[in-house]
Amino acid sequence: MTIVIKTQEDIEKMRIAGRLASEVLDYITPFVKPGVTTLELNRLCHEYMVNVQGTIPAPLNYCPPGYTPYPAAICTSVNQVICHGIPNDKPLKNGDVVNLDITVIKDGYHGDNSRMFEVGTVASHTRRLSQVTYECMWLGIELVKPGARLGDIGAAIQRHAEKNGYSVVREFCGHGIGKKFHEEPQVLHYGKPGTGVELKAGMIFTIEPMINAGKKDIRSMPDGWTIVTKDRSISAQWEHTILVTETGYEVLTQSAGSPAKPVLLSAPVTA
Repeated sequence: MTIVIKTQEDIEKMRIAGRLASEVLDYITPFVKPGVTTLELNRLCHEYMVNVQGTIPAPLNYCPPGYTPYPAAICTSVNQVICHGIPNDKPLKNGDVVNLDITVIKDGYHGDNSRMFEVGTVASHTRRLSQVTYECMWLGIELVKPGARLGDIGAAIQRHAEKNGYSVVREFCGHGIGKKFHEEPQVLHYGKPGTGVELKAGMIFTIEPMINAGKKDIRSMPDGWTIVTKDRSISAQWEHTILVTETGYEVLTQSAGSPAKPVLLSAPVTA
């Protein structure tokens, strides 16, 4: 396993790509409301990326081995869709939740992040799942520093999710990122403290827990991309791209509209 340690030049360009990715989410926020289609959200984001930012939407035509090319500029995962939801012409309705996953390429570097959006007025249990998932992401981020291990991050996320009665999706994880969309290491959202790869300054990777209200089991849809909960329970996901600094971490995917860091409700797991 080869993990790319980023140079200072790499890091500066990743800061730009990360901020731009977050700004796409800022831009699209007011458009997420009942009656809009995810296809329209995709169109708006695509045009903003290309025409305003001068970025390339990384998901469009992305084709890892065994897949067909992804057909859209963003991923739109609604309600029981865990990840990789393909935009369609079905209007969002009051009470839905949707994860918008944005990855842009700027000057050859990737910025990757996602947020949960409430459509109209959502049920309290739906909002709670999204909030706990957001806390899970940040509990993981808080542990990032040189000398920590990836298992510390996964353990903290798993503990907080399961303590709240939720389950952690196992088949998808965070990942290294830079000039490539997906690099080593894989960042699992479950695990044991003190295990896994040791973090070093200059590593950049995503933390993007996918948390289900029901069981952890998943099902792949016939389109080859969309992943849903097997029991059709609601799922939530939040994602940031993180740099390991000499003393801790830096969140690269932040912008003026980024939600505030939560008040964490439990002490993080440590090795």
